[in-house]
Amino acid sequence: MKLMSIQLNNFRQFYSMTPEIILAGGERNTTVIHGNNGAGKTTLLNAFTWVLYEKFTAAFGVEDQLVNKRAISEVQIGESVECWVNLVFEHDGKRYRFRRSCYGYRTNDKIEHTKSKLSPYIAADDGRWVVSHQLAEDIIGRILPETLYQYFFFDGERIERIVRDEKKGEIAEATKELLGIKVLNRAVEHLKAARRTLEDELKIIGDSETKKLLKEQKSLETKINELLARQKEISTESQYQEEIRKNIGERLLELSGAGELQSRRDQLEQQGKLLKEQLKQAKDILKRVISTRGYTVLLSDVTAEFRNIIDGLRERGELPTGIKRQFVGDLLEQKRCICGAELINGTHAHHLVESWLDKAGSSDVEEIAIRMGAQVDEIDKQVPEFWQEVDRQQDNIKQYRTDISTLENELDTIREKLINYPDEDIQQLQKRLDITASKICDLILEQGANQQKVDDLTIEVGELVKQVSKQKMNEQKQALAQRRITAAQEATECLIEVRKRLEQQFRLLLEQKVQQIFAQISFTPYIPKLSEKYELTLIENTTWQNATVAASTGENQILSLSFIGAIIDRVREWSENKLLMVSDSSTFPIVMDSPFGTLDEMYRRQIAKTIPNLANQLVVLVTKTQWRGEVAQEMANYIGREYILTYNSPKLDCEEDSIVIGSDRYPLVKQSPNEFEYTEIIEVQRHDYSS
Repeated sequence: MKLMSIQLNNFRQFYSMTPEIILAGGERNTTVIHGNNGAGKTTLLNAFTWVLYEKFTAAFGVEDQLVNKRAISEVQIGESVECWVNLVFEHDGKRYRFRRSCYGYRTNDKIEHTKSKLSPYIAADDGRWVVSHQLAEDIIGRILPETLYQYFFFDGERIERIVRDEKKGEIAEATKELLGIKVLNRAVEHLKAARRTLEDELKIIGDSETKKLLKEQKSLETKINELLARQKEISTESQYQEEIRKNIGERLLELSGAGELQSRRDQLEQQGKLLKEQLKQAKDILKRVISTRGYTVLLSDVTAEFRNIIDGLRERGELPTGIKRQFVGDLLEQKRCICGAELINGTHAHHLVESWLDKAGSSDVEEIAIRMGAQVDEIDKQVPEFWQEVDRQQDNIKQYRTDISTLENELDTIREKLINYPDEDIQQLQKRLDITASKICDLILEQGANQQKVDDLTIEVGELVKQVSKQKMNEQKQALAQRRITAAQEATECLIEVRKRLEQQFRLLLEQKVQQIFAQISFTPYIPKLSEKYELTLIENTTWQNATVAASTGENQILSLSFIGAIIDRVREWSENKLLMVSDSSTFPIVMDSPFGTLDEMYRRQIAKTIPNLANQLVVLVTKTQWRGEVAQEMANYIGREYILTYNSPKLDCEEDSIVIGSDRYPLVKQSPNEFEYTEIIEVQRHDYSS
């Protein structure tokens, strides 16, 4: 899972729609967000957990009041304000956009909130966001399950809670989820349930059920027709909005100062369409290659067995054929040998010639062996060609995605230049262009969602047709069910043994990695131990026997970080080696709020040096005090993005504050221009932090 960006709208301190926070990745994998206490660091941390899981950390108070107070106060009684968080992330070559939203309604004496709604979108090959037909909970559940979120999105000052007694059971369950043990547990339970189901008496569908199915079929077909009619309306509206966008683009070309930027944008958009089409073609080629030639890599054992059979025939002298059976049979029928001697039935000469029937080869076998040998050679030849083509298309797909990403970044830069252009006409045209693009995007999303509904309903109709035409079950179904019961029991026993061995091996390797990371950070001689129940303890072995240590808060923080880092490292290794029972889990983000607050200088330095290497991606939220000296120094080379949370205070006598980064000064606290408090997000101009 790679976090791409997050954006908020009327979420707690953040009034209206914030700028999009682009999150760093790659070699400079760290995003640093500076803010004073109360500026919104904890709010931002909880924006991640809310949009993904609708959960909050312990430090997040008044969970039922999410909508910004200023936004609520600006509407009339009875009107609503929308609050939402957009999170874009990538996983396993796919890009997702999760948007969770809720509404706050202003009444005479209070503010009422609606239940939140989560909308998952997925990026299509052409770059459009389409509504995912999968449940959002299923998507995130496969990538980073809810039971694990507190180990990747956490308050650094409270991280030591995960090694306390009341949390040890959660550690075991969360680790099993990530490892895939719970997948095996569910498989065992499902097999048991399947066995109970198979043991039940099979029911026969009656005439009344058939009538019910026909009624459902008619209802679904009506819904399909309604959706298709709406699709036509969307197509007409999309054409109208595209025409508006085209006219605005032409107007920008005519204006002095914007023409060159608009011309470059048109070029980039054309290049983008071409790249997306090439990406789609590369994916289609890859699918076609795998579907038509992928079977060849599975036939190596079969072709080897064929060659062993042919070699055996050759060793026995049966291939190539010397004397044909037909020739010997003709001699016996004619009762005369090739030497001219008479072959009378029962004589010694007749017996000798007849014995060659068992030794002679079959011309049919020889002919088939020659023909199949050529086919087997062709199959073996196709295997390396298949892998070469797969590698070539995968390289093409990777390059196209990289080119598209670079192109999109340049388009974003052009948009920023136009929206901030000194000429107000150009600014207004760009804003109108943004509004039109947003409408087009919404129409495309609705169109994609409607098409998915049509496809799903069509499948349902097809299933109903099959059920209507299905004939009554026969007695053979009972015999089949009994065989399935036996198979389910055998599979259950095998899975239980696999689960036991997998968990034991992973726990031992995990303990070794926890000890390694803890030793890198801590100066104490203590050794972390991980029990069979995944209970973490510290052991002191400086005396003749091991003794459990009562760890300090700082040591518990280090122990918790070591545990999280060890889990990520071991799961990443097992995922790369295809040893896990879950989908690809080799990439993990960590979002930490105030990871240095209660630690002394030595531990602060060691943790600052270590945490950028714990995960593939790191987001750190810090105060100016926490970022001082050794922390900034150790993390400088890892920073890819940096932001400031500027708190606007309504107090007339507020004490303003700021932070200096590089050669620039950024405000942390300033006087609010109105009677409301709110927080702004400012991106730090990037410098070479390695200098």
